[in-house]
Amino acid sequence: MTENTFPVYTADAIVNFFRTEVLTGQEAKNFTKSDLTPSARPEAVQTLNMRVLHLLYRFRPECHSMVPLLENIQNPVYHETTTAITSVCRCMQQFLPMCMVYDFSLMDLLAPNKQKTLSVLSAIMNYLHFRKQRMGMIMEKLAKFRADMDRLQFYNKAKKEAEKKIEMLTTIPPEQQAEADELAAALSELHATNIHEYQEVDAKNESIAEWKAKIAEKTQKLAQMKVDVCNLKENISKLKSQIVESPEELKSQMEKMRENVKNIKTSITGTDECMVELQNMVQSVTHTEAEIQQVYNLLQDLGSSMNNTKQRQEEYQELTALYEKQQKELKNLYIEEGQLKRALGMKLDKESKQNIRRQKKREMKEQDLQDMQGQYNQVHQKREEMVDKIQEISRETQQLKAKIQSLRDVCSQESAKAQALYDTLSTSMDKLHRRIEMHAADLKQDVTKMSANF
Repeated sequence: MTENTFPVYTADAIVNFFRTEVLTGQEAKNFTKSDLTPSARPEAVQTLNMRVLHLLYRFRPECHSMVPLLENIQNPVYHETTTAITSVCRCMQQFLPMCMVYDFSLMDLLAPNKQKTLSVLSAIMNYLHFRKQRMGMIMEKLAKFRADMDRLQFYNKAKKEAEKKIEMLTTIPPEQQAEADELAAALSELHATNIHEYQEVDAKNESIAEWKAKIAEKTQKLAQMKVDVCNLKENISKLKSQIVESPEELKSQMEKMRENVKNIKTSITGTDECMVELQNMVQSVTHTEAEIQQVYNLLQDLGSSMNNTKQRQEEYQELTALYEKQQKELKNLYIEEGQLKRALGMKLDKESKQNIRRQKKREMKEQDLQDMQGQYNQVHQKREEMVDKIQEISRETQQLKAKIQSLRDVCSQESAKAQALYDTLSTSMDKLHRRIEMHAADLKQDVTKMSANF
């Protein structure tokens, strides 16, 4: 406990926290600083641990005394007082490693130390702060997830409505299909006639421009001729004042003048005819301009209808863009939903795995306790059997020792007899060896004699 990974709080802070966050009712009123300092009371520490387990795991304090006992325990009534404390100790030993406390023992409940109790309660307080913070984050994520789901439903409704509007805008009803076909045919015909009229108007404009150029030339010529006539009249008046003319010359000049006047009249009549033709052409042009104006009005109506169609197309494009944007947002929401579901699933898996591990640990501990008790009973039975066997073996060993002693005595006697026999046999063998050696020496001498005789 010398190196903690959590801050060790003061007794006042611990008392205030547990009175406001863990304890309720009379327990919160009765819990004071004197329960922890200068020496911790076991009853207060046990009550705090039970309330912490109730807060975290919904394990009520009265359930600790209801833990089932093993069947093969003798006199289970004697264990009723210690059942609650051992259950609390076992649960706290399973819980406190999550608070970074690994040395919790039964003595911390029966005879708690002040410093150890403060450090353990500080670890629990730190864990409860962390749990409250995480619960707040999870609730915020759940609220965000619910808001995203509501937004997703709203977007789905808007998407369906937009799809319906798009279908209504793109599909032409059957009762208006004939009118739409007629309008399309009329549009094509008007477009063709419009192009033809434009061509005719261009040709007439070109001819009018040519006639206007001719009229301008002729008007210039007429103006020039009028200027010339005025000049001639002035010259004639000057000449009349200066010269006395003869009647013949006057007649010839008058004839010339008449011819000039006739020529001028003929040119004027020609110009009048040209003017009449030009007026007729201008009237036809005005008539064609009126027709063109009608066609232009029709074209304006068509342009307005085309603008309406363009507006509808733009609305359709905007709706499609909005639909794509909503599709992207929907995909993002699906992705976020999948991430939240995966995170929630992982969290639930972790919780389920932790619960399974805790359950397995509890079952393993209970099984270990049952196995240990059974092994203890078996060992006790085996011990009694071994004691009986040892007694029997000691009896047999005593009997064997007696037999071994008697056998040793017999063996010592037999060995003495065998030693005596061995000694006699060895002496007789030595004598026999000597006789054999003597006999062999005699045989050698006889052989040497016989060889010498031969």
